[in-house]
Parts: sequence; C-alpha cells; structure tokens
Amino acid sequence: MGDLEPSEVESRRGARERALELLYEAEAKGVGADDVLASLPVAPVPLAVELVRGVEANRVEIDERLGRLVAPRWSLERLAAVDRAVLRIGSYELAEAPDRTQAVIINEAVVLARRFGTDDSPRFVNGVLAAVASEVRPPEEP
Repeated sequence: MGDLEPSEVESRRGARERALELLYEAEAKGVGADDVLASLPVAPVPLAVELVRGVEANRVEIDERLGRLVAPRWSLERLAAVDRAVLRIGSYELAEAPDRTQAVIINEAVVLARRFGTDDSPRFVNGVLAAVASEVRPPEEP
C-alpha cells in the first residue's frame, strides 16, 4: 500500500472510529456485531463493516492472543471496554490485513486510544499491539 492522500487517511480513520463505536455498542448491549450492523438505518462504510465483522469472526483467536499478552499484569476482562475494542481492531488488522502496514495500524489504534481511552491507553495499546505484531507479522524491512 503506497502513500495515502490526507482525505483517504481521514476516511480510514473515520471507518476505524465507527468500527470502534459499533464493537463497543455490541459489547455494551450483549449482542452480536451483526445484530448491531443490521439495526443501523444506514450501513457504515465498507472498511468499518470489514473491521467489525473481522473482529467478530476472529474473536476467539484475538481474545486468546490479547489475554496472553496482557497477563499477568491484567486480564482482558478487566480492561476498559474502549481499550479492549481498540486492541481487537488492531489485532484483527495486524493478523488479517497484510496489505496494511504495521506502523499505520498501530498508529491508528493509538490515535483511537488517545481520543477515547484514558491517559494511559495510548502507551498501553502501543505496547500490546507491538507484541501482537511480533507474533503475527514477519519483521518489516527498514
């Protein structure tokens, strides 16, 4: 994936933000992501739908990996719901979207964590996703 135009970066960031909102809503309501998507009057942009459905389809593997990486200091269940959703989106993209660069995926997750999480969220998300990347991605060329 080459350099993106600023408007495309903003569009992708908006899609990730929408995916975060939808995953958070699904968890808060205790329903599946498809139920939340089906209830919307207007479908979100395709990237948001891909992220929501991708996280949902890979949730067991994502949560197993995240649970291992945040332990023993913390448990996945004890994380703030926003941080958990951000980590799930980033983990999905790192593992399942090899056409997207690792640096962009992690940076976008950190931006979401900074915007919606606590003061500690950006650093935490960065560290956990770097560990995820080391497991699921080959080393990138400098």
